[in-house]
Amino acid sequence: MAEIITMPRLSDTMTEGVVAQWLKKVGDKIAEGDILAEIETDKATMEFESFNEGTLLYIGLKDGESAPVDSLLAIIGEKGEDVEALIKDFNKSHKAAKKAATTKEEKTVVEKTSAKEIVVETPTPAVAMSEQTSTGNRVIASPLAKKIAKEKGINLETVLGTGENGRVVKRDVENFVPSATSSISTSIAQPIISDQESFEESTNSQMRKTIARRLAESKFTAPHYYLMLEIDMDNAIASRKAINELPETKVSFNDLVVKASAMALRKHLKVNSQWFEDRTRINHHIHIGVAVAVEDGLVVPVIPFTDQKSMTQIGAEVKDLAGRAKLKKLTPAEMEGSTFTVSNLGMFGIDEFTSIINQPNSAILSVGAIVQKPVVKNNEIVVGNTMKVTLACDHRTVDGATGSAFLQTLKQFIENPVTMLA
Repeated sequence: MAEIITMPRLSDTMTEGVVAQWLKKVGDKIAEGDILAEIETDKATMEFESFNEGTLLYIGLKDGESAPVDSLLAIIGEKGEDVEALIKDFNKSHKAAKKAATTKEEKTVVEKTSAKEIVVETPTPAVAMSEQTSTGNRVIASPLAKKIAKEKGINLETVLGTGENGRVVKRDVENFVPSATSSISTSIAQPIISDQESFEESTNSQMRKTIARRLAESKFTAPHYYLMLEIDMDNAIASRKAINELPETKVSFNDLVVKASAMALRKHLKVNSQWFEDRTRINHHIHIGVAVAVEDGLVVPVIPFTDQKSMTQIGAEVKDLAGRAKLKKLTPAEMEGSTFTVSNLGMFGIDEFTSIINQPNSAILSVGAIVQKPVVKNNEIVVGNTMKVTLACDHRTVDGATGSAFLQTLKQFIENPVTMLA
């Protein structure tokens, strides 16, 4: 008997998914555990495996198309089985459920607004994404299509999209053949001077929407304040050099900061806390999230029980997680459960910055670059190396004295890395 496969909820915050790429086609034999497709969620692109056996009879969404969770994704059954009635019944029940939910939501809005007048404006129909306008060209492409185009050196503006609303998908890039005319015209093209304003737009990904929502919620609900400290890095530089001379050992300054943060949290557990409306939780386990920049924004993979791991172990985990984050191969579980976060922009030459707290955590550490500058040592001005760190705290859980004490302990560990090797 045919079974309906719906858009799965692959993360706790996912409300909509995009089919990045189908790995099976209609008519293929499916075994339990086979990967059906790659689904782009608000956090990552994940492989979606089948829990059913049979033949893939129907695909409800093409590559690049999106749909809410629980929408019809595919049907698996016996070869030759008629699924038309099944599709109609599903669509009918799905529409009824959606209408009921909408009615309930509208009723709630009416009850809340009571005598207030509600004005509903009819939205202007959206222009097809592939359409070229006098205000510029807008090219929408799936993440996989962008990746392939970049590898092949293909300009996506010259590719005709066959996905939803003109979206460029994998097959468009793979089948793209540049014409001789376009190649010649591109090579001899002259700069165009125009008095027309222009801009470029792209559809916000599920990840970008979630990042925007969570950061706004954090910034406007948690009373942030910031504590900045400058750390002497001369001893840390010498210690790291000595550590890396050991066989099969490679430690970065970021690994050193993450380890120092974990050990400082062990001594100041109030900073390792989380705020909830009805309670404050002080965590006795230390799971540090490390902010990683990806194409669509920022993700925070988590290193569990960080204080119990060596700098070498931390470095290996961060390297693995960061690499898979950039390929969108992290699982939701690997991005959940942090109790504290470290964000490092030092490798980009940023001396000092502040971060927005990754709620429900109470604090996040911003790490700047190591800078060579004149410093005073033993009453003499000498050339030294310093690094600025900034702790953003939620004043509901971490008072100024508590945050300051944490930073002083962090400073001691970083300036004396040998104390973290015990």
